[in-house]
Amino acid sequence: MPDSKNILSEEKLGILYLTINRESKLNALNFATLSEIREIFTEVSDNKDIKAVIITGSGDKAFIAGADISEIAEINELNARKFSENGQEIFSMIENCHKPVIAVVNGFALGGGCELAMACHMRIAVSSAKFGQPEVNLGIIPGYGGTQRLTYLIGRGKANELMMTGDMIGADEAKSLGLVNHILPTKEEAISKAEEIIRKIMSKAPLAIGMIVDCVNSVFVQDEDGYQTEANSFARCVKSGDYKEGTSAFLEKRKPIFKGE
Repeated sequence: MPDSKNILSEEKLGILYLTINRESKLNALNFATLSEIREIFTEVSDNKDIKAVIITGSGDKAFIAGADISEIAEINELNARKFSENGQEIFSMIENCHKPVIAVVNGFALGGGCELAMACHMRIAVSSAKFGQPEVNLGIIPGYGGTQRLTYLIGRGKANELMMTGDMIGADEAKSLGLVNHILPTKEEAISKAEEIIRKIMSKAPLAIGMIVDCVNSVFVQDEDGYQTEANSFARCVKSGDYKEGTSAFLEKRKPIFKGE
């Protein structure tokens, strides 16, 4: 992994554990941290030893409590669009990663933190987690894809309410809205749950997992025919050695050994 000042990284048994490590700032996303996320996910895509990623925040108070306000305060009209597009591009790298990425939300996931969590393929929260897009309190709106992903995940009416009021919601409500997959009492238990899900996914065909990411994301791409994406992806899977292994293993009543090729 690239050297990082703001993100702790550790790889174990094919899982890359990333911890946003700015606890004194409630793990707020500054420009340097965003740049490190970009570098890490560039490496993740090319590193065959990495099969999955778990992202969490340092400490117990916050996953990521937003963007760094001291930096936002310096933005002007000329560079605001670039600021937004840069964050959107980085979070799209997470969303489009062909390896499962799970956010373990251990506290406040606000603003850019909520946006990063929503870019992950799944979200597992501790019971004390809080979610929100409070940018309206600063006179701005979510800029890293939050207006789009929150609407996709929880629906137009509730997304409008949360973004217009700036209100936070707890883990239970987030789960009822479809924003969270699972809730666990502690960070350690939430990470264990993420590991359990990842181990199950890692036993499946890697190419098929990547195709699922593409097909699910195509639902939200304007002018893309998701059904055609599905058909094309299905055909690519059938061309693979994993397909031959999977069908042979089923007929031979044994566990498949997938190689991702």
